Amino acid sequence: MADCIFCKIASKEAKSKTVFEDETVIAFRDLDPKAPEHILVIPKKHVESINDFKESDKNLAAHILVDVIPKIARDLKISEKGYRVVINTGDDGGQTVNHLHFHILGGRSMTWPPG
Repeated sequence: MADCIFCKIASKEAKSKTVFEDETVIAFRDLDPKAPEHILVIPKKHVESINDFKESDKNLAAHILVDVIPKIARDLKISEKGYRVVINTGDDGGQTVNHLHFHILGGRSMTWPPG
C-alpha cells in the first residue's frame, strides 16, 4: 500500500534501525520503545492484521513465530530471562499501523495486566 509506513520500511523507502531481514520479513527497533528492547517484526508483504492472514500465509506465520522471533530474542540476549510478544489487532486492540506487526519486548520484567 502506497501510504503504509511499514510497507515503505520493507521496501527501503523509509529508514529503520533494522535488526533482522530476509526475503519475507524485516525486523527493526520501535521508534517509541516500551522496554529496553522493543523490536517490531513485520511481513514484507502487506497484511493489514492477523485477521487478514490467509491459508497461503501459513508458512510466513510459522517462519515469524518459529524462526524469526526466537532468533532475534537470542541475538538480543533476552531469550533466557524472558520476553513478551504482542500482536495488536484493530482499534480496540491498540493497533495504530494497519500492517501486521509483532512487538518483541524484553530487557526488563513485564507486568500484568499489560494495559
